[in-house]
Amino acid sequence: QIHLVESGGGLVHPGESLTLSCRASGSTFFLLPMAWYRQGPSMQRDRIAAINGAGSDTDYDASVEGRFTISRDNAKNMVFLHMEDLNPEAPAVYFCSAGQTYSTVAAFIPNYWGQGTQVTVSS
Repeated sequence: QIHLVESGGGLVHPGESLTLSCRASGSTFFLLPMAWYRQGPSMQRDRIAAINGAGSDTDYDASVEGRFTISRDNAKNMVFLHMEDLNPEAPAVYFCSAGQTYSTVAAFIPNYWGQGTQVTVSS
C-alpha cells in the first residue's frame, strides 16, 4: 500500500508560478511511475504529467507542455510539479498518483491516489 500526500496548492495570479509536491510512503518509490492529474469543475480527472521511476522519461498533456515540469527525488520519496505561466481557470484539484511497479510512462495506470491539493488561478 502506497500513501500519497500532496501539498503546495493555493491561490496564484495569472502568469505566476507554483510548485506542487507529493510525498510517498514505502521503500519501493523508485520503482513506481508517478503522475499528476487535474480535476476541474466538470469533475473529470485528466492526466497532465507523468514520470518513470528513474526520472528519465516524462510525458505531458499538450495543454501544459512547455510550461509544466514534473520531477522526482527518489531519495526523499517525492515527486514535484512545477507550473509556470499559469492560466486563469476555475479552481482545480491536483492529484498525485502512483502507477504499477516497473511500469513505464506510456503504460501508466493509476493505482494509488493522494487526497489532492487545490489550485486557483485568479486575478
